[in-house]
Amino acid sequence: MKRLLISMATVSLLSGCGSDIEELRQWMEQQRKEAKPTVTPLLPPKKFLPQPYEANAGVDPFSTQKLSVAIRQEAAQPNSLLTAEINRRKEPLEAYPLDNMNMVGSLTREGRRYALLRVDNLLYQVKVGDYLGQNFGRITKINETEITLREVVQDAAGEWIERTSTLQLQETGR
Repeated sequence: MKRLLISMATVSLLSGCGSDIEELRQWMEQQRKEAKPTVTPLLPPKKFLPQPYEANAGVDPFSTQKLSVAIRQEAAQPNSLLTAEINRRKEPLEAYPLDNMNMVGSLTREGRRYALLRVDNLLYQVKVGDYLGQNFGRITKINETEITLREVVQDAAGEWIERTSTLQLQETGR
């Protein structure tokens, strides 16, 4: 008896939902018919006009010739920092960047301080006044733990300026 009552109640509930679904479908159809999309049309694409490359006849901005001419012109100016640097004889350690050099010690002999540098597994002895590095670096001071040097480099505006760099003592397990 209970099962029969539950079955009848379920059937009556489902039959009541059927009319709501039909009513919902009719409303959705009506809304689709009344809806008017408002899409703005796309503008036609602009015509692309390619321009021919005309800088072939110009000077290559990365040319080493251009750079060497600019350095010579800069060195020819009387107040230039490069004047003395360009005209002097290069020292062997100026062929290596500072990144490839390691200070491995220092010593004092006859009251004069020297630093020991390792470059390409060779040991060099340097003193104040010696040149090293690729930026016209001149040693200005040596103490037990570092070498201080003055370099001449170009700033962002292309002017030659002095900057101070240091090489720290590198303690290795060798």
